[in-house]
Amino acid sequence: MDIDGQQKFGSKIKNIVIGAAKNPRDPKVFHKLSLIAFFAWIGLGADGLSSSCYGPAEAFVALKGHYYLGIFVALASAITIFIISASYSQIIELFPTGGGGYLVASKLISPTVGMISGCALLIDYVLTIALSIASGADAIFSFLPPGLAPYKVNLAILGVVLLTLLNMRGVKESVLTLMPIFLIFIATHAFVIIYAFISHVDNTPVVLNNTIHDIQTVSGQVGVFGLLLLLIKAFSTGAGTFTGIEAVSNGLPILREPKVQTGKSTMKYMAISLAVTVLGLMIAYVLYGVVPVEGKTLNAVLFEKISALWDPKLAYGFVLTILLSEAAILFVAAQAGFIDGPRVLANMAMDRWFPNKFANLSDRLVTQNGILLMGGAALILIILTKGSVHFLVVLYSINVFITFVLSQAGMVKHWWNERTSDDKWKKHITINGSGLLLSIMILLSVTIVKFHEGGWITIAVTGSLIAIVVFIKRHYKKTYALLGRLDSLVIAAESGEPKPFPNVKRDVNIDQGYDPKAMTAVLLVNGFNGLGLHALFNIIKLFRGVFKNFAVVQVGVVDAGVFKGAAEIDRLQGHIKTELSRYVSFLKKNGYYAEGFSSVGVDVVDEIEKLGPKIIERFPQAIFFGGQIVFPEDSFLTRWLHNYVVFAVQRRFYYKGIPFVILPIRV
Repeated sequence: MDIDGQQKFGSKIKNIVIGAAKNPRDPKVFHKLSLIAFFAWIGLGADGLSSSCYGPAEAFVALKGHYYLGIFVALASAITIFIISASYSQIIELFPTGGGGYLVASKLISPTVGMISGCALLIDYVLTIALSIASGADAIFSFLPPGLAPYKVNLAILGVVLLTLLNMRGVKESVLTLMPIFLIFIATHAFVIIYAFISHVDNTPVVLNNTIHDIQTVSGQVGVFGLLLLLIKAFSTGAGTFTGIEAVSNGLPILREPKVQTGKSTMKYMAISLAVTVLGLMIAYVLYGVVPVEGKTLNAVLFEKISALWDPKLAYGFVLTILLSEAAILFVAAQAGFIDGPRVLANMAMDRWFPNKFANLSDRLVTQNGILLMGGAALILIILTKGSVHFLVVLYSINVFITFVLSQAGMVKHWWNERTSDDKWKKHITINGSGLLLSIMILLSVTIVKFHEGGWITIAVTGSLIAIVVFIKRHYKKTYALLGRLDSLVIAAESGEPKPFPNVKRDVNIDQGYDPKAMTAVLLVNGFNGLGLHALFNIIKLFRGVFKNFAVVQVGVVDAGVFKGAAEIDRLQGHIKTELSRYVSFLKKNGYYAEGFSSVGVDVVDEIEKLGPKIIERFPQAIFFGGQIVFPEDSFLTRWLHNYVVFAVQRRFYYKGIPFVILPIRV
C-alpha cells in the first residue's frame, strides 16, 4: 500500500472511531457544538451529583453513632453548596468567556498564584476521573460473584478508555450518550427522598426528641466545644460533596450563547439538585435509622430499608435499578475531568506554563492532547492504586479547595478594589467573602484529617507539578529573550526609504503583473516578525538574483483560545491578512513581485498541504522555504516544548514531489 493509500485507510479508521472532521470556519459549528443549560447540567453537573453516592455517607459515619446530628451536617452542607454556587455565579458574570480557578486567580491576584490554582485543579480532575470510574467499578462488582473481583481493575481501565474515545469525538456527543443514565439517577433518587419524607411525616416529634437527646448526650460527654468539633469533623469528612461546583465557570466556552445566562442557569440547576440530593439522603438516613453494614454502601442499606415491605421482586428490581444508576453516574462524573481538565491545560498552555500543543484542537474541534493526557494520567493512577476507592478518596478533595480558596480570595480582592465604583460591592464581597471563609475552613479541616492518611501524597504530587511548569515557563522566557534579538529586523524593515537588495533591479510595473514562469520563493511565516524576516533575508542572501517572485504563506491556528465564536475566527483571519500585507508591501518596495496566501484551521501542516498545489499552479517554478529555530543546546526538552512544523511539511511535500528547503535560524 502506497503512502496515499495508508493515509486514506488511517482516515477511514479514525472517522469510524472518532468521527469525521468538523470545519471551524463554519459559523454554525459553534451553535452545533455548544451546550444548552440542560445538557451542560448533565455534562458538568454529574461530578457534583455523583458525590452524593459517597460524600453524605462519609459525613454520616463520621458522627460515630450520634446519627441524629446528621440533620445539622446536612443543613450545613446544603447551605455551603448554595454559598459556593452563588460565589461562582459571580465569577461567571465577571469572566463571561470562562473563569475557572486558574483564570480568576491569574487575573485577580497574580499569574503565579493562578498557576498554583491551575496545577491543583489538574491533579483534582485526574483524581475525579480515577475515583469516579473506580467507584463505579466497585458498585458494579458488588452485584457480581466474588470470584470476578480480580477483573474490577480491568473494567475501570476499560471505562477510562471508552470515555476518552467518547470525548475525542466531541463534548456534545459524549453528553448525549450519557444523558439517559443521568436522568434515571435523578428520577430514582427524587423518588427515594420524597418517599422517605412522606412515609415519616408523622414521626417528626420523635426525630426532634432524638436530635435533642443526641445534642445533650454529646455535649454532656465532651462539652459544647467537643460537640462543635464532632460536627466540623463530620462536615469536613464529607467535603467531597462540594467538588464539581467549579466545573461550570471553567466550562463556559462550551456553553450556548448567551454564555453568562446559560452558565448561571446551569449553576442553579447544579446547586439545587446537589443540595436537595445531599440534604434528602442524609435526613433519609436519620428517618430510617440507617447504620453501616459491611460490604454495602450506606445508600444500598437505605434503599433496602425503604423497599423492605414491598413485593420481593419489585423491591429487588428497585434496589438493583437505583444502585446501577449510582454506579453509572459515577462513570458519568468522570466527564467533568475530561471536559474541564483539558480546558485548564489549554489556558495554561496559552500562557506558556505548558507546551502550546495542549491548546491545539483536533479536527473534531476538541483539545485532543489534553484529553489524552487526562485519560492517560487517570489510567496510570488506577493501575498504581489497583482501583482502590478508599485510597483515592484520601487523595481527593484537598486540591479543589486550594482552588476554591484562591478563586474566592481573588474575587474578594476585586470587589474591595471596586468599592468606589460599584454600588453593590458590599453584597458581592459578602457572598465571595462567605465562600472564602467556608473554603478556608474546609481546606484546613480536610488537610489535617487526611494528611497522615495519605493526603500528603496529593500535596507532594501537586508541588512536583508546580516545579515542572515553573521550569517550562522559564524555558519559554529564555527562548523569547533569544528571539527578541531578531526583532531589530522588523524595525529596520519598516523604517526609512526602501533600498533594493544587491543585484535586484526595481521593476516600475511590478504592481501591474508578474512573470509566472520566473523562479518563485514560497516562504512559510508566522507573523511579520524577526523570525520570518530572518528567513526572508537568508533566501535573498543565499540565492542572489534567482527569485523574482515571492509567495508568503501564513496559517492561522484555531486553538482553544480562538475557538470561542465566529467573531474570534474573523478577527484571526483579519490579523493574518494584515501581517501578510506587510510582507507583500516590503517585498514590492524592494523590487520583487509578491503575493500573500492564508488559511485558517486546526492543523498547520494540513492547511499548508492544501495550499501547496494552489501555489504551484500559480507559480510553477516555486520552491518552498521554512525557517527552523536551532537552539544552542538541542535536547528532548526543546523538541517536546517546540513544534517542528517545517519538518512535517517537508515530509508531506517530498511525497508529492514538491521541493522544500529548511533554513536554520540560530538563536
